Amino acid sequence: MKDQSIQYRFQAVQVLVRDAGIYALQWFRNRDTLQIEKKGAQDLVSEADRSVENMIRGRLQTFFPEDGFLGEESGTRNLDAEGIWVVDPIDGTSCFLNGLSSWCVSIAFIVKNEIEIGLIYAPCTDELFASQRGFGAALNGKPMKPSKATSLADGIVGLGYSPKSSIEATQKAFDYLLKSGGVYHDIGSAALMIAYVAAGRYLGVYEYQINSWDCLAGIAMVRETGGWTNDFLANDGLLTGNPVLTASPGTKEAMQKLFAAAGH
Repeated sequence: MKDQSIQYRFQAVQVLVRDAGIYALQWFRNRDTLQIEKKGAQDLVSEADRSVENMIRGRLQTFFPEDGFLGEESGTRNLDAEGIWVVDPIDGTSCFLNGLSSWCVSIAFIVKNEIEIGLIYAPCTDELFASQRGFGAALNGKPMKPSKATSLADGIVGLGYSPKSSIEATQKAFDYLLKSGGVYHDIGSAALMIAYVAAGRYLGVYEYQINSWDCLAGIAMVRETGGWTNDFLANDGLLTGNPVLTASPGTKEAMQKLFAAAGH
């Protein structure tokens, strides 16, 4: 796919991700009326998730009918396409449903297993994290800069957990981090936590098992700001998920040691 075509998509979908976030925010403000279903342990979905994804999917299909689509709620379309949109309409659904602000809309675009575009919009803080491969990453239009820390004791590490994760591996990661003098957050949105690595707010993020729609946009941003991530798309990660590990430039080695301590 030509660079010009990717650039056009990048510009167009920055508008779309904001529109989707504003639409989701209307649901958030009226969340007491939502119908909620349980997909699994600690895995909820509401009509808001489905409505926002349908809006995004419909607009992408209108703008770019030749592109493929992978969404958390509505599944796949045309995965043989040259470019594929990977969408989480509300990353952090539990936060969303419980009135917490740490949720976002996440959209990534991949071409031949390369993440070309990463877009994350957090409506409650009006923050748009955006990256295009080879052109850097920005937060509300200003270039993002990662942390300058060289030790896990110098900042915050995001550690995610869900029932799909290994309790043992997560405990080992906690043990390594705490013994290294670090502290952790889990704000309930992997997408936002990974974006925070690119923005210099976190040193790194680890989760034992995660889906592609939760992390690809953020991974693109970390790479564009000079940070390091594991090869998430290896071994069919797009469809089956993988562990995720991201690190600011100065904490790559320390985060890789945490990854090894967890048993990877």
